[in-house]
Amino acid sequence: MSTVQRLRAPEAHRGNAVHAGAWWLWALGLAVAASRTGNPLLLGLIIAVAGYVVAVRRTDAPWARSYAVFVKLGLAVLVIRLVFAVLLGSPIGGTHILFTLPEVPLPGWAQGIRLGGRVSAESLLFALYDGLTLATLLICVGAANALANPARLLKSLPGALYEAGVAVVVAMTFAPHFVADVSRLRAARRLRGRGDRGLRSLLQVGLPVLEGALERSVALAAAMDARGYGRSASVPRGVRRTTSALTLGGLLGVCAGTYGLLAAEGARYGMPLLLLGLAAALTGLRLGGRRAVRTRYRPDRFGARSWLVAASGAAVAALTVRAAGYAPEAMRPGVVPLTAPELPLWPALGLLAGLLPAFVAPVPVRAPAKESS
Repeated sequence: MSTVQRLRAPEAHRGNAVHAGAWWLWALGLAVAASRTGNPLLLGLIIAVAGYVVAVRRTDAPWARSYAVFVKLGLAVLVIRLVFAVLLGSPIGGTHILFTLPEVPLPGWAQGIRLGGRVSAESLLFALYDGLTLATLLICVGAANALANPARLLKSLPGALYEAGVAVVVAMTFAPHFVADVSRLRAARRLRGRGDRGLRSLLQVGLPVLEGALERSVALAAAMDARGYGRSASVPRGVRRTTSALTLGGLLGVCAGTYGLLAAEGARYGMPLLLLGLAAALTGLRLGGRRAVRTRYRPDRFGARSWLVAASGAAVAALTVRAAGYAPEAMRPGVVPLTAPELPLWPALGLLAGLLPAFVAPVPVRAPAKESS
């Protein structure tokens, strides 16, 4: 076997699939990078990196189709941000007036808010940069949803979150059945010559669907009880209190550290606080897992390719945070005076590290396309 064939990514199967958590870490790294810049060229490069990886590494599973939904949602957020800037004004003033809308007079207690008035090119450009950042964050989350198997991600939760994971898995399993029941009953009404629209039709379809969902819930509860779900081991009271304190304090630290990383003024304390919060939360989850008396069937492994995928997202985030420190003007171009943004070379090359999953992740096996007759 040649060296090129050894380095080439193999076909994906259950034994070598990338861990679902690795895809989320990769996407969160891209999201951190998007939050540290307002340069539309860099944001467009992040979107291109995420889109390319999704295009070459997503499967034919139903959740993989969610990426297009997040792209449309990002475009909607961008349009809404621009509309708000036009109708409600912007804190950024400018001298390049594009047009003037009729202004609605407001009472004195509403100072600082205006409806209509002058719209400048600087305010629209500022709103465009801001909305594009939000849209890029949504697209990064959509990339994680399209690449990570949600059921396998929930199976990888620690023992302390086992019951919550089971509840989410059950909800995700019942949602498709609920939609299928509604479609089946509406089709049956159309076959009988009855209408499937309106309030009366909704009530006649909703009652059988609700009855079927309750019957499945009772059957599932009986099956879970027969298999021992919900049993927990006895843990001393001191361990339970320590677990709660560590978990709650760790999660608060993670929230504060994440805010520090996303906010420009919190770069100094963000990373240390995030690491301390993660350590405390993981310790609390480790202690809380002692209550769960269960075994895990065929657990997913965090293999070498999963580490490479997660490391690529971490590298993108670290390089972007570093670039925001020594080149803030290039990372967040100003709009006053009105100038065209420039593409900084080294931050752009750092973003290309996010393409690593497109070459190291196993190639998904897609179903062959049906030939048209």
